[in-house]
Amino acid sequence: MRIVLARHGETAWNAEGRYQGQEDIPLSPVGQAQAVSLGRRLESLPIDRAVASPLSRARVTAELALGANRAGRLQLDPGLAEINHGSWEGLLAGEIHARDPERLRAWREQPDTVRMPDGGESLQDVFDRAWDALARAVDGLTGEQTLLVVAHDAVNRVILCRVLGIPFSRLWSFRQAPTTLNLLEGPDLDRLEVVRLNDCAHHTPLFGEAVHRAL
Repeated sequence: MRIVLARHGETAWNAEGRYQGQEDIPLSPVGQAQAVSLGRRLESLPIDRAVASPLSRARVTAELALGANRAGRLQLDPGLAEINHGSWEGLLAGEIHARDPERLRAWREQPDTVRMPDGGESLQDVFDRAWDALARAVDGLTGEQTLLVVAHDAVNRVILCRVLGIPFSRLWSFRQAPTTLNLLEGPDLDRLEVVRLNDCAHHTPLFGEAVHRAL
């Protein structure tokens, strides 16, 4: 099976450095343009299935990436929604530092130890639901078929950590730029290989991708 794992395009909150989590923040004009560029990149690639997070920034990215002729293949799965940041959502990093400095420090240095405040999630929580969603999406997919997945920063990172065989403590050891592509291939979920990681050449030159300050 072949999996194209993409991140949504940029939002205004991404650009501002606000933690958006499961707040349904739409794509900015920049993010829409990135999604259109992703669509041009994928135009000649046969895509047999597509699934996205129901949050609009991921859903619209998937629709624009698929194009009008393939948009009907898109399914939505809440298991692919971004991490629930609890009471951090909508805040800038500086505001979080003033309210919850120890947890923010741990999130940056030991993310695998953190549960987000006030009903938020841990990385393990995100992985458990996202991996289940991925398993549902690939069920019955044959070796030559391709699945497009459009999700979020934390979701992509925990999936990639699993495929790469690295712990969630190393979550920040690679990047996930807006509308980036990660290409995975293998006979089943447990034997996937990473073919490409954080490929955003469709809209940004090498070493030039946006580095967001918040998920």
